[in-house]
Order: sequence, then C-alpha cells, then structure tokens
Amino acid sequence: MARGKIQIKLIENSTNRQVTYSKRRNGLFKKANELTVLCDAKVSIIMFSSTGKLHEFISPSTSTKQIIDQYQKTLGIDLWNTHYEKMQEKLKQLKEVNRNLRKEIRQRMGECLNDVSIEDLRGLEQEMDSSVKLIRDRKYRVLSNQMDTSRKKVRNVEEIHKNLLHELDAIKEDPYGLVDNGRDYDNIIGYQNGGPRVFAFRLQQPSHPNLHNGGGGSDLTTYPLLE
Repeated sequence: MARGKIQIKLIENSTNRQVTYSKRRNGLFKKANELTVLCDAKVSIIMFSSTGKLHEFISPSTSTKQIIDQYQKTLGIDLWNTHYEKMQEKLKQLKEVNRNLRKEIRQRMGECLNDVSIEDLRGLEQEMDSSVKLIRDRKYRVLSNQMDTSRKKVRNVEEIHKNLLHELDAIKEDPYGLVDNGRDYDNIIGYQNGGPRVFAFRLQQPSHPNLHNGGGGSDLTTYPLLE
C-alpha cells in the first residue's frame, strides 16, 4: 500500500514539528555521510532548529573552516571583509573619542590652551567652577560627619569621667571598704583609703559548739595589721 503524498507546509503542532525535524535531520546527515564515503566528497552541513539549537555535520577528512576558506577561494569573495571594515570604522571612532577625552583632561590641568577660543575658555572656566563647588561641598560634608563622630566620642569620655568622679566621691565619704568573699563573712578584708595600713578579720562558725561559751556564737579571729 503506497503512502499518501505529504503536503509541504509548516507543521503547527510543536511536538510533531520537533519529531519531524529530528527524523529528517538524521536522514540528511546519513545521506551526507554516504556521499563522503561513496564519493570521497567534502560535505559540511550547519543547521539551527526553531529553538536555536545548533546541529552540524562535517566530513571526517576536513573541517568547517577549511570548507569556508575553500568556498571563499572558489567564488573569489571574502565573507569577513564587510565585518572587518565595520570593526575598523568602530576602532577609528573610539580612537577619536579617546583623543578628545585626553585633550579635555589636559585642558582641565591648564595645558593645551593656546588654540582655545574665548568662548571655550569661558565654558571651561564655568565647568571648573562647578567642579570645585561640588568638591568643596563634598569636603564639608565629610568634615561635618567627622566632627559629629568626634563630638560623640568626647561626650562618651566625659560621661565615663563623670561616673568615675562619682565613684571616687563615694569612696572618700566611706574611707574604709570591705571586700566580701560571698561566704557569710568567712573572710573580710578592710583597707583605709589613701593609707598604707591594711587589716583583716576572719569570722568563723565554730565546728564544736560545746567548746565555746554557750555553744551558739561565732568565733572572731583578728589578724595583725599589715604595714
């Protein structure tokens, strides 16, 4: 039974279109390989699918570059000439822009002013004045921020100094201080503010109550004064 003739038109269904593309691409590559083997031909096929995916076939005895070079040589054309000319034109434009920028920089440094007209000199002067104003404003902002930071640091130092003075005044009002070890006054050290004399007490709970008067008091041990 013969197959019906397929109408050549765009396949609307994307899935069917991709399947047909894959099958026919493989068939085309198979025919290209047969031409290479049977006829010793140099074949190059470059294909892009509707999704932009690249597929290519190249005979094993050559390369894509060799095929393109031989194509240009045979037809006497240069495929890259137009592109090269565009690149040269773009390079020329960039060099001109670079030259003008260098000239403007030198003029702002006070150089290359002999051929500048009075109108251009006035415009340059106005631009320089505007630039100086912007720089000066920025400098003042930076200095203001630094001054604010310094003031905050000074206020913090003054607050710390004030607290230390309060603590010193409190010590002067109570010249004797006690250092407690947190164990019900087992060890107490006393010192006199501003003086070299130090004394210590040891207040102990008796381990044998019956050996002391009444058996319920505390034993107070006094150490000699330390010079």
